[in-house]
Amino acid sequence: MAKKGAKHTARPKQGKKVKRSPKKPAAVRIVKPAAKKAVTEKVDHPVLLGPKAFSQEELQHFKEIILAKRKETIEELDTLKESMMDVTTGEYISESSNYSLHMEQGTDAMEREKTFLFASRGSKFVNQLDDALARIDAKTYGVCKTCGLLVPKERLEAVPTAQTCAEFKNTGLPCERGRVALAKKRTMK
Repeated sequence: MAKKGAKHTARPKQGKKVKRSPKKPAAVRIVKPAAKKAVTEKVDHPVLLGPKAFSQEELQHFKEIILAKRKETIEELDTLKESMMDVTTGEYISESSNYSLHMEQGTDAMEREKTFLFASRGSKFVNQLDDALARIDAKTYGVCKTCGLLVPKERLEAVPTAQTCAEFKNTGLPCERGRVALAKKRTMK
């Protein structure tokens, strides 16, 4: 017995020693590669790849969006042309105009160049919109140039001239659906 006030150090209890058998290695299962037919069946899943073309109603919806953007861009181009032209003569404003006398020539030239670049950019955009309208008429609008799947509707509503998904545009690599579709094309060859 221990005395009162004396420190008592208890021994830790030791339980019965259980003999543990060494862990058995987990069974290794050798997996054989699946046959190509099985892979093709998995890839053909319609939910993953989606439809091959937009319906006529969807194409009409996109056509309306494109025509509205085209009209807006052409109006902006007309405004830019008016700002670049002299109202009295109908010619493009040059450095020798009266307007140039009131401003520094460098600033005036920079403003003209900026206006020209905006007009050039607008012209390119109108050409891209015209190409998109031609693809709608050919019923190939919204089909990705890279993998042949449909570009998501949200992307086409935001960027009606898009010809690839956003992931391919940003990274140069197809999206997941595109990788599956391209793999399917390779196995079909």
